[in-house]
Amino acid sequence: MRRLTLRQLEILAAVARCESFSRASAELHLTQPAVSMQIKQLEGALGIPLFEHMGKHIHLTEAGREVLRVSEVLERELTNLDQLLADMQGLKGGTLTVSAASTASIFTVRLLAVFRGLHPDVRLRLNVVNRETLLKHLGDNSIDLALMGQPPEGHRLVAQAFMDNPLVVIGAAGHALAAKKNIPLERLLDEPLIGREQGSGTRSALEKFFAERGHVFQAAMEMNKNEAIKHAVEAGLGLGVVSLHTVRAEIDSGQLCVLDVQGFPLRRQWHLVHREGKRLSPAASAFARLVLQQAAEFQVYI
Repeated sequence: MRRLTLRQLEILAAVARCESFSRASAELHLTQPAVSMQIKQLEGALGIPLFEHMGKHIHLTEAGREVLRVSEVLERELTNLDQLLADMQGLKGGTLTVSAASTASIFTVRLLAVFRGLHPDVRLRLNVVNRETLLKHLGDNSIDLALMGQPPEGHRLVAQAFMDNPLVVIGAAGHALAAKKNIPLERLLDEPLIGREQGSGTRSALEKFFAERGHVFQAAMEMNKNEAIKHAVEAGLGLGVVSLHTVRAEIDSGQLCVLDVQGFPLRRQWHLVHREGKRLSPAASAFARLVLQQAAEFQVYI
């Protein structure tokens, strides 16, 4: 079947409604030969007659009735599509899909809550994953936006920094190093270190930091959740390195403390990221604006 046009289907409906080429041409403000030509081309494309003459009138054949039925369904769907796109443009519909590094999940949820308050009709999807999985989501274009640490080089990504992300060394309250000042990095090598799993942004940043200073970061324990690291540190299993905002409550309550280690806090930033060349949906564009505009307010959680 050759390609049909919406205009041909519109003309088919008019001829069927008027039961006359001349009346249909007047209704459509076309010449009668132009209407006849469009119907002839449509019949040629389909390979079957769509009209038959009965006296002074023309009527649809069985095939013509089926084509008209489908064209009416198509017209309704196109009308629905117009409304859907209008709703999306006005943020009265659509879906926003975001992936966030697990360390960023706390403030990402808060940002989404603000967004939901502004745009309650937009459906929200949030994936909380590690850095490796997050990069996969960006690579296969399965998400609108990502909130993550420093994106790697060599990937076709657009990244905008929006908030500080300091990494700190934490210990249990009353740890032997808690009251020490300007602790040499080498001193940490004598302590069991509890780190994030391979593939996480925090782990990559730590390995790079240690390597630049001639050391190898070796984790006595690996965990894939910041909550697990905090519990392990509180239990006295070792020292941990986490994003400051993930441990603020425990520091304020006195359960954990931040150690004064040379080179720390390790200064990093959170980035809003999407694929290069990606056309953001209205919902994604609105969320990106919100993140960039309100980042300063969420800095209080850092």
